[in-house]
Amino acid sequence: MSTEFVNLTTVSCQRFKCSGRGLILPFGIEACMSIQLRAVLYFIILIYLFLGIAIIAGIHMSAIETITSRKKKVRYPDPEEKDKYITVEVPKWNNIGANVTPEILLSIIEIIKNRFEAEELGPGTIIGSAAYKLLIICALCIVSINAPETRRIKLYNVFLVTSFFGLFAYIWLFIVLSLISKDVVDLWEATITFLMFPLVVILAYLGEKRFFASKEIDMEEEERKLILAPPELDETGTPRSFRKEELLQFLRDLDQSTNLSLEDKAQLFAVNLSESMPRSRMQYRIQGARMLTGGKSLFLNLPDRLQEIYQRAVKSQPFGGAISTDHEDGGRKRTSTFNIDENPHMAILEFASSSYAVLNGEQRVTVEVTRHGFIDSIIRFRLDTIDGTATAGEDYEKLSEEFKMESGQQEKKITIHLIDDNQWEPDETFFVKLSLPEGEEKHAKVSSKTIALVTIINDDEPGFIQFEESITIVKESVGKAEIKVARVNGADGRVTVHYRTKDIDARARKDYQPAASELVFEHGEISKIIAIPIINDMETEKDESFVVELYNPTGGTQIGKHAKTVVTMINDDDYKTMANKMASLVQVDIDKLSVAKTTWGQQFHEAMNVKGGDLETAKFSHYVGHSLSFCWKVLFAFVPPTSIAGGWLTFFVSLFFIVILTAIVGDVAAILGCLIGLKDSITAISFVALGTSLPDTFGSMIAAKNSKTADDAIGSIIVSNSFNVFLGLGIPWLIAAVYWESQNLPFTVKADDLTFSVLVFSICCVLGMIVLIFRRFLGIFGKAELGGPTIPKYICSIFFVLLWIGYLTLTGLQAYGYIKW
Repeated sequence: MSTEFVNLTTVSCQRFKCSGRGLILPFGIEACMSIQLRAVLYFIILIYLFLGIAIIAGIHMSAIETITSRKKKVRYPDPEEKDKYITVEVPKWNNIGANVTPEILLSIIEIIKNRFEAEELGPGTIIGSAAYKLLIICALCIVSINAPETRRIKLYNVFLVTSFFGLFAYIWLFIVLSLISKDVVDLWEATITFLMFPLVVILAYLGEKRFFASKEIDMEEEERKLILAPPELDETGTPRSFRKEELLQFLRDLDQSTNLSLEDKAQLFAVNLSESMPRSRMQYRIQGARMLTGGKSLFLNLPDRLQEIYQRAVKSQPFGGAISTDHEDGGRKRTSTFNIDENPHMAILEFASSSYAVLNGEQRVTVEVTRHGFIDSIIRFRLDTIDGTATAGEDYEKLSEEFKMESGQQEKKITIHLIDDNQWEPDETFFVKLSLPEGEEKHAKVSSKTIALVTIINDDEPGFIQFEESITIVKESVGKAEIKVARVNGADGRVTVHYRTKDIDARARKDYQPAASELVFEHGEISKIIAIPIINDMETEKDESFVVELYNPTGGTQIGKHAKTVVTMINDDDYKTMANKMASLVQVDIDKLSVAKTTWGQQFHEAMNVKGGDLETAKFSHYVGHSLSFCWKVLFAFVPPTSIAGGWLTFFVSLFFIVILTAIVGDVAAILGCLIGLKDSITAISFVALGTSLPDTFGSMIAAKNSKTADDAIGSIIVSNSFNVFLGLGIPWLIAAVYWESQNLPFTVKADDLTFSVLVFSICCVLGMIVLIFRRFLGIFGKAELGGPTIPKYICSIFFVLLWIGYLTLTGLQAYGYIKW
């Protein structure tokens, strides 16, 4: 043991405090440093080591994600064509047991370093980390959801199984160390502790597969989950993450008047697609580590110049611009955008459409709210109007009231009155918001379409007539080019306009049929279609164009800003090339999110640039994190990429780095605690537990905000806690018990501090789980584990924080003898 200083402020080269605490540290040069300086340096080094562990743990998790995401091809009967089969890819691995943490390695390293004798740092870190994750991370996840949104645990069977074993794991520790054989771990006890890990994995897997479900199996639901649409392939035969029809539909929904490049449109679609991509809990943990260190994001971020366009042109589209595929069920296409809650008595409300248009002269607009799911109940909902360019009291009558759907009623139409002032105004918009009154959350929830856009089309003037687009691109084989003509800023009276075609480099009667005619807009009509026949001469030609122009308006109308549109005819091969180029750009953006498609060159590029080179969306916090972690990033860029050997080489090399860093963390934490007078048990549950849990903290908060369920946010916490005990204590106990058994001596574990910490944590764990159960089943909390009404969710969050503070306080008082145990 080391010799202690009598006076902590004294500098001595002869007496070296805490010199015997580490396996690698301390260095001899520290002998001449003051204790205060050494304590500060060790604290800084500990923080920096946590940063390094976060980065290499992210790489290690990328390897696990790559390995567990491997798929196999399976043939299923085609549900639409008899006697035919479709080939789909399904995961080969299940990632339930993929939870390797530094706490486990610290405990193993410590038992070996200490010559198979038990110490406090490793076990204390496991228990302290469990307390932090369950209490603090849950508290943060509960309040991170904007009111009144909620997140419920979907795989509740898995949650119940892992919760039971998560609590039982710590009760088992208490039984082993205090009741069966006090302060001694026998070989059979260590063996059972270790074997509980595969048992939990098996039971959790069976729970995920609904093995314990008591209700009858819904075969239609099972078929919907099982049958997947085969992926679309690009020109090289590589599967795409989307279908080209989705891309084309997105482009049609996108505001074409915006001057966007092909790359910008591809980026917008990629962001829209990534928002509905399935995410694993491992990806959220990787993102948490990268967020902490200013690394490349696994979520696509738009620069400011595109963010506004995305919000206006994409988010305002019906269904929010979302791709209508149910990713949680494997990607099979669906025709609906809502998910029926697990509660069979839950009703789901949404607008029938996300946008409505009405002539001002009609003086009213009718919006429709539809109900899905459970219909045999009376449901109340609320509608509130929000000003856009239209103003309540001047352009429409403000609406802010509750409505009721009777039992069995599936739709409700509500009329909003407009104010026609007989003065010309441009087309104006306002919004209608759908929400639930207080207390109604236990009967119903709102789906994705909760905001409806209402456009008031002015009809006090004849308006302007113009082409909707100034450029129209068609395939040569299209047959007819359909060009839309719009009447804007007025729809009063009967008006007409003439149109004609003119050659540019296309020739009339050779490449297209010339047209010259008149369009008639009756009162209230706001759009017409001009159809120009296109002649397909079956010859390979360059792109050719002609003009369609509007002229001679009558009835008081005028020509608008798009008086002409240029129609460009491209041959089918060129059209396919353009579409494929767009699709390729989208796939490139999506591939940037993958953790399984990296190369050494990409790793060094990402390591040496903020956010992996995405400077356009980088913020100040990213630059700070990148600057602090730059050396670690460059060092770990030498780790083989996940594209080599299916991720296995990355797995083992990154695990080697984690072992080295964890060993150093053990030394630094032990010496830091020694220098400032903290016992190892307190250092473990505070500094070390918090530092090793930072990536999980950010990962769980990201999962809470971005996932549709609470499984990846808090479900993974419970899984991690039970695995940490059965692996983090089971493995070192088994190793030490075997060693001491061979020496015919008992494996002694001085467990006074440990068992008290376990007891206090178990009480906190039970109280925390009771709160989560109440939150799931009580309407005051939104009937969900996360989110809900503002005041109740903050009360729950504060309660969790107080539990954690109480755990630290009681454990500390016992460790220093203020509480006798």
